[in-house]
Amino acid sequence: MPTNDHNPHAKHDSHAHTSETPGYETTDVNVNGVLVFLSGLAGSVFVFFIFCWLMGKVINGAIQKSDGPADKWHQTGEKSSYGLTNNPEFEQRQLQQLTASFPEPRVNTTDDAQQTADLHAREDLLLGYYSSTPGQDGIRIPIERAMQLIAQRGLPVHAAPAGTEVKMVGDANPHIQAPLTNGFARTGLELEEIEARKQKMDFGKAEAAEHAQLAPVR
Repeated sequence: MPTNDHNPHAKHDSHAHTSETPGYETTDVNVNGVLVFLSGLAGSVFVFFIFCWLMGKVINGAIQKSDGPADKWHQTGEKSSYGLTNNPEFEQRQLQQLTASFPEPRVNTTDDAQQTADLHAREDLLLGYYSSTPGQDGIRIPIERAMQLIAQRGLPVHAAPAGTEVKMVGDANPHIQAPLTNGFARTGLELEEIEARKQKMDFGKAEAAEHAQLAPVR
């Protein structure tokens, strides 16, 4: 009599290995396929970089052609030698370089106004004394002497045009008034230096006069 060993209460194992699925690779890895894939990927990346490089050359050439030839007004900036300098320090160095190249007088960071005083001192030397410029003919005379010569000789007067000029409505002869000041004002530092210089000169004169009085008469 046949017996039935089937157990209805037994659990079915889904991971059970059969002849069709032994649980391991039955064939070797396709090395050729992997090599072909990697070669294709590397070739695609290389072609992509070549394409980007060519596009960059074309774009740069078009920009340079539109900008025109390089001259002193269109030059590329010099490479910075500061390395990994932080941004605030780099900005301070740039500000110092820009300040050094800017003509005087510059905006003062303090209240001494020394640059303005130096500028006025140079102007006083040019306007108050005789001087000359190397390589040029002629002598620069003081402004006071120039004013005296102009007052003596006068200025050339242009001849009035013939006929009467017809004025438009609202036109009038301009009335020129002399300015109240010449627009020149010394700084506080200059006034202090002038006062100190004057006191020093007065003290020197007084001391010289005192020595002259005390000196024995021969």
